[in-house]
Formats: sequence, structure tokens, C-alpha cells
Amino acid sequence: MLELAIANKNYSSWSLRPWVLMHELAIPFDEQLSPFSEKHDPQSVFAGSPSRKVPYLKDGDVLVWDSLAIAEYLAEIKPEVWPSSREARAWARSAAAEMHSGFPVMRDFCTMNCGLLIETGPWPEGLKSEVSRLDAVWQQGLSHFGGPFLAGDSFTAVDAFYAPVAFRVRTYGLSLSPESMAYAERLLALPSMRAWYDAALQEPWRDEAHEEEARRAGRWIEDNRVSS
Repeated sequence: MLELAIANKNYSSWSLRPWVLMHELAIPFDEQLSPFSEKHDPQSVFAGSPSRKVPYLKDGDVLVWDSLAIAEYLAEIKPEVWPSSREARAWARSAAAEMHSGFPVMRDFCTMNCGLLIETGPWPEGLKSEVSRLDAVWQQGLSHFGGPFLAGDSFTAVDAFYAPVAFRVRTYGLSLSPESMAYAERLLALPSMRAWYDAALQEPWRDEAHEEEARRAGRWIEDNRVSS
């Protein structure tokens, strides 16, 4: 049985990517979760990774760390991880890699905190252009490959890589085109995404570094998490 090590569902966008991908493609796995507060505990899941980061995947004696590497490893087990056509596969890999390495301002300012709704303060320089680029990527995929997912009619790794952005759109009230907003809502409605969100709300842990990032973003309108 595959084992996937992850951190808090409320905060960990990187953990969400392989988790939702494996759920949507019905790839069985055991979940191993440690909250960020246990990052330096030698007994936590973080200690099992050479980078001391999550997520990472264990398949017997094989260890795969980094979300993009995990997606590629899973594609060797289940080809449906990527689209079947070469054109769609090339686009999906490019868009996933852009998300993996890009959007630094959005990543820093709009950190993932599933349980909050935030009225943002002044946007930092560069965020508007990144939101515009995000909208363009989503519109391109949806229009060119026909939807309802980014690279066609099936959920693939490229959708998994943008799944955390759907939570960010809701948390921070990001404004996108109607087509992109509908896509974000489509992701949020997936059974796996709803399960992740429900579990995130029930987590009792708070990581002060992540909480401070959310406070810097603006005024908290709602906090739907259980009391810590």
C-alpha cells in the first residue's frame, strides 16, 4: 500500500496536490499526517523525508518527495494522471510546472488557510498580474480542451496542482472571469475537496507562522474552524 505523508490540511497546499489527485483517480493509499507544530519532532512524518518537508510518498522501499515528482511517479502506476493526448499532456505538464515554480506573490500573500474568509488589505506589487495570469491559464485550458477540467473531460494532475488555488479564491475573494470562477467552484465541489475542507475545519492545531501570514493579508471576516 502506498503511504502519503502530509501536514495540516488547513494550511498545506503542497500536501493537498497529491492527496486530491490520488483520491480523484482512486489510487489507494494510507495517509500519515503530522501538524507543522511537530516539524522538528524526530517521530513526525517530516523526519521521513530527506528534505524534511512534506508531502512525500512511500511505495515499499521507494521514497518520492516533492509534489511534482510524486505526480510523475504515480503516472507510471496510473497513466490517467496525465491526459491521454500528447498535446493536452504537454500543456498540462507545462501549466502544472508553472504553478509548482511560479506565482510567488500569490503564494506569499494568499497563503492557504481553508477555514478563513479574509477581506484583503492593499495588494502587494505583482499580485494583480499573477491573478491575471492565473485567469489566463485557466481560460486557455478550459476553452482549448473543452472542459470541464483544465485539460479536458477528466480530472488530471494539472487540476490537482491548481486545487489549492480554488481554496485561495474563496478565502481571499479573488476576482476572476466567469469561466474561471465556475472552474474554481467545480473544484471546490469535488467530493475529495469537500472531504479535505471538512477535515481541515476540524483540526485543533494552530501554527503561528501561518496564522500571522493570514493576519497580514487583511481582516478576518469568518473563521469556520473549531476552537483550538
